[in-house]
Amino acid sequence: MNGQNGALEQNETGRVEAFSDGVFAIAATLLVFNLHVPDALGVHSGGGLWRDLTHHWPSYAAFVISFISILVMWSSHHNIFNLIRRVDHTFLLLNGLVLLGIAATPFTTSLLAQNFGHPGERVAAAVYSAVALFITLAFNAMWHYAARGRRLLAATTSAGQVRGVARQYAVGPLAFALALALSLVSAEASVLVFVAVEVFFALPFGPNRSVPETS
Repeated sequence: MNGQNGALEQNETGRVEAFSDGVFAIAATLLVFNLHVPDALGVHSGGGLWRDLTHHWPSYAAFVISFISILVMWSSHHNIFNLIRRVDHTFLLLNGLVLLGIAATPFTTSLLAQNFGHPGERVAAAVYSAVALFITLAFNAMWHYAARGRRLLAATTSAGQVRGVARQYAVGPLAFALALALSLVSAEASVLVFVAVEVFFALPFGPNRSVPETS
């Protein structure tokens, strides 16, 4: 009977992760629609095309930053599911909040790309930062709910791993809260914080790597 229950729990977590992976994949794909494609009829020479491409560099930069952000968050989401045994209704709702933020990322990316360098850039950067802060807070809530009393964790998940993930996830809210605060003063500074956080989490030795088992 225990083996049958274990198979059912594994199937449920697999379904949730597969659905989540689909949302991550769709959001990452939708980012490409924010890229500006120059109108061939309006470009009369190679130099004109280069000028047009250069003029719209914010859309290309926003695409790269957001794609890496989604990639890093997908990796973090995958790492969580390596450590849990089962899911319940509350966990599903918290996971849904994470996906809500992910699904909104193409919109915030487009908003930032179209307004960067214009009067509305600080508002766009604030919205972009606020959604990222919402996502990382949802990630923290999801993990702490799963780990509290080890209610959803796999038996093989060590106490060191639980502490390690909690330490890792504490970085996100602080960093994106800083990005949000800076956006009220400088959109450029806010975006630089974003880039720094992504590099920090994406590095092989950064906090987004799989947490080793420690005592």
